[in-house]
Amino acid sequence: MGELQLNIDAPDSGEVYFADIALPLPIPQLFTYRIPKEFLELLQPGIRVIVQFGRQKVVTGIIDNIHQNAPEVYVAKPILDVLDAEPVVTPEQTALMKWMAGYYMCTLGEVLNAGLPSGLKLSSESRIQLHPDRDWNDTDFPLDDRELILLHALDNNDSLTYREAADSLGLKSAYKYIKSLVQKELIIIYEEVKERYKPKKIKRVRLNPEFLTSEAHIEELFKTLEKRPKQTDILLRYLQEVPVYQEPEKNEQGIDKSIFNEGELSLSSLNTLIKNQIFESFEVIISRFGESTEQALKEVNLTDKQEAARDEILGHFQTKSTALLHGITGSGKTEVYISLIQDALDSGNQVLYLLPEIALTAQIVNRLQAVFGDRMGVYHSKFSDNERVEVWHGLLEGRFDFIIGVRSAVFLPFKQLGLIIVDESHENSYKQFDPAPRYHARDVAVYLAHLHKGKTLLGSATPSLESYTNALQGKYGLVELNSRFHDAHLPDIQIADIRSEKKKKTAIGDFTSELIGALKEVIEKGEQAIIFQNRRGFSNYLTCEDCGYIPECPHCAVSLTYHQYKNQLNCHYCGHKQPVPLVCPACGGTRIHTVGIGTEKIEEELKLILPEARIQRMDLETTRAKYAYQNIIHDFEKGNIDILVGTQMVSKGLDFDRVSLVGVFDIDRMIHFPDFRSLERTFQLVTQVSGRAGRRDVQGKVIIQTRDPDQGILRLIQNHQFLTFYQGEMFEREKYDYPPYTRMIYLLIRSKDKKLTNETARFLTNILKEDLGQKRVLGPQEPLINKIRDKYLMEIYLKIERKYKIEAVKDIIKAAQMELLKKKEFASVEVIVNVDPY
Repeated sequence: MGELQLNIDAPDSGEVYFADIALPLPIPQLFTYRIPKEFLELLQPGIRVIVQFGRQKVVTGIIDNIHQNAPEVYVAKPILDVLDAEPVVTPEQTALMKWMAGYYMCTLGEVLNAGLPSGLKLSSESRIQLHPDRDWNDTDFPLDDRELILLHALDNNDSLTYREAADSLGLKSAYKYIKSLVQKELIIIYEEVKERYKPKKIKRVRLNPEFLTSEAHIEELFKTLEKRPKQTDILLRYLQEVPVYQEPEKNEQGIDKSIFNEGELSLSSLNTLIKNQIFESFEVIISRFGESTEQALKEVNLTDKQEAARDEILGHFQTKSTALLHGITGSGKTEVYISLIQDALDSGNQVLYLLPEIALTAQIVNRLQAVFGDRMGVYHSKFSDNERVEVWHGLLEGRFDFIIGVRSAVFLPFKQLGLIIVDESHENSYKQFDPAPRYHARDVAVYLAHLHKGKTLLGSATPSLESYTNALQGKYGLVELNSRFHDAHLPDIQIADIRSEKKKKTAIGDFTSELIGALKEVIEKGEQAIIFQNRRGFSNYLTCEDCGYIPECPHCAVSLTYHQYKNQLNCHYCGHKQPVPLVCPACGGTRIHTVGIGTEKIEEELKLILPEARIQRMDLETTRAKYAYQNIIHDFEKGNIDILVGTQMVSKGLDFDRVSLVGVFDIDRMIHFPDFRSLERTFQLVTQVSGRAGRRDVQGKVIIQTRDPDQGILRLIQNHQFLTFYQGEMFEREKYDYPPYTRMIYLLIRSKDKKLTNETARFLTNILKEDLGQKRVLGPQEPLINKIRDKYLMEIYLKIERKYKIEAVKDIIKAAQMELLKKKEFASVEVIVNVDPY
């Protein structure tokens, strides 16, 4: 876009228009800018503009509304440029973002920053150019050789980036010389602002149309190239691909230049033909998601039970906007979803299908693409900025009417959204924790459907207590699918006592003989197994046997996790890494050993115990690359892996024909995690991962390792008793005033000064207790990990009865925050508000 002139003259006299603009910055309100006359007819709500914010910052903003009211407390700066001919943000998106800002107690700018793909924002790049009012050939300043080289380079170029300037000098950095020339007023620095999104282009070639006016021209061309066999081969290859006389329009489209990489064809000969104007080279913009295919789309046939569930859901949609499909694992919920999606699309509506994990999209996308083809778009965080922008534009332009994606897909620009499906709706992955907005995609989906007058279907084998309560109370429709697809058996769940086996010395390392025996049987039969452990890394931590020293993160109050494959210690909170000590830093001893066990150590031990097995790990460490999930899942589907070891990502809705065994390595750690939802999450996770076993014609087996086989929750999991679990857990929740009987708001107070953090937390707690009462305010208290990224933490929980309006409580919190702002000593302390923190 070139250089921006930030100091624009004042507006002419006459009518002046202004625009309120949402900026992707953590500021609590819209900013008003003056509309230059030349832009007035171009602007409407939802269009992106470039504006100056502060003295130097240039940002992308979204027009909210246009009016003639000048701001009272500041002089409106002018809009610098307009980026769109048509709105890229719809009215429904704007309404959703404003609702999220209010409900989740953050700023509209934070919501906009989260919702708008980076590719739709701007980046700026510093460039240098010769000073327009100075002649460096006529300067009194002494110039050294490198300064002269740089000035000569600028003579030959309009401008240079810092990198280009350094390259012209043959240095890593040219900053010293740039600074000197700026001080001598011989060059200036400016910011070139540009859009981040760049469409994908490919190079194509076509025959110069002048040769197509008659066949004689082609014959003459062959005679001209008679003594140039390599160029003749290029021409013949092109005519094989493009029948220029039978279908002349194909010559206009040309062919991909990469075709000439085949065989013994010479690219240099092609370039000579282009240079001699026999061929023309040009670029075309293409989709990053491949060209449309003409394959026959697959039809889905429902069983009688699935058909009945579908009809029941549609019946509920006549009177309710939300329904809950409670279907056990393997009951065929996906086929019901597909049928409902087809109905919605046939009626001219758009559909959003939400999944909790990127890992799930890898497998289900293939299934859905076979049914819906190219009308389906995929949207998740592993995609590049450019890919996400293409999905955004594809939705606006009508190329996609069905989107499958993770939680961020709720921000997409739907125009006529008729149905939202939230699969595995109980999943905690739908909750965004950091940064703001700290939203729950399940709840946002319900409100988004309301804005579009559409419907929401929540699906789960283990619904959250809140969702199931809403269904039982009639707020949601409730549909049950209590049998597996084609009446397949639920898995046989067995409890293995690791403590007892260790006493008897029958355990094999950290595995019960029962689990190892079952794994051997699976491998002998040519079947597959999944081992679930909800902790990544090799071990929890290292310790010195002599003095008890445990390496801790210097920035967080947490021990470092040992990762053997990198031979380093990692902090899973701030990312700090350090090498494994050869000797104890405290006492100098050499007896350092590991404590605890993660997925990496399980993988290693199983390879030693079962050397014939092909074992693969699937956790955060092994799935960082863009297509890592897809590759692992593809290998498992194809039978190239015998045992898949993984964290909770292996528990979520994946469907594998050959899996007959699931092992839960350590259920006790989940059960005893200090959180009021620990039993609910344990029941959900173990039920879900158990559901991966025996999903076809063979009954699966699940072995759960525990040190206390008499725990009540184990029997409920073993007997698939969701309703009994629900009733018992609801009794406890009511007794201790926890959701769903109350609403919760979590306040995190943090700063680099521990004493200041504590004082701020006490001050805030006292204000809240005065207004809300002692019973509703829990804290302040230190969290389990009281220091992260060099900041000390304190926390406060608010428990509010359902009969009270949550908006009134939020107003009290805002008032308390304002009281904090009045105290200068608390100015450096952050207060983070998390509504519905679980």
